[in-house]
Amino acid sequence: MRTEKNKAWVCLILSGLTEVLWAYFMKESHGFTKLLPSVLMLVFLIIGFVLLERAIRQFGIGMSYAVFTGIGIVGATIAGIVAFEEGISIIKILSVAVLLAGVIGLRFCGETEEKQR
Repeated sequence: MRTEKNKAWVCLILSGLTEVLWAYFMKESHGFTKLLPSVLMLVFLIIGFVLLERAIRQFGIGMSYAVFTGIGIVGATIAGIVAFEEGISIIKILSVAVLLAGVIGLRFCGETEEKQR
């Protein structure tokens, strides 16, 4: 059982990271006018959702989707700042930190919920 949960966590984290990649390539596609970034965006999108589905089997949709989007939001924000020179502010940093804390918190929710059963 523990091994299945660990595999599900790996799938969930990887799915969140693929969300960052497909968002990055969506931006690079310039409105889907560039072929390679458009194709890469689609490939990472499909991989991400396949991995997300595997995590949903183990954790349910609520927690899985929250972690998936949380990783995606944090990663896409960082990618935007680093790769696309998007603005950065204290509010943006604090907001990302709150999201990251929520994702980490959800990691530990599953353990306490199982103990309650």
